[in-house]
Amino acid sequence: MNGVVVSEAAAKRVARILSTEPDMNALRVSVEGGGCSGFSYKFDLTDAKSDDDIVLASEGATVLIDPISLQYMDGSIIDFVDDLMGQSFQIRNPNATASCGCGTSFSM
Repeated sequence: MNGVVVSEAAAKRVARILSTEPDMNALRVSVEGGGCSGFSYKFDLTDAKSDDDIVLASEGATVLIDPISLQYMDGSIIDFVDDLMGQSFQIRNPNATASCGCGTSFSM
């Protein structure tokens, strides 16, 4: 497995969000069945880490990924984009064979 990388822009945005949420200490990124293309990414603030979570820490931010989601995200880059279309976290997943225009749904 190549793991998952959190870009500097994403880490800084997570840190900024967490600084406004005193009861939360991490962003959990997971993969669920459903969405336009079969799977979808879910982003949640959390205050709890599971024993088997993969912990990605950078720029004062913590991102948690469960082992099952990691299987679908291996080799991905979690990024934060701020452009004319708006602001959003985006995952560039080399395992995805198709994705939806919404940016959070993919198929393998």
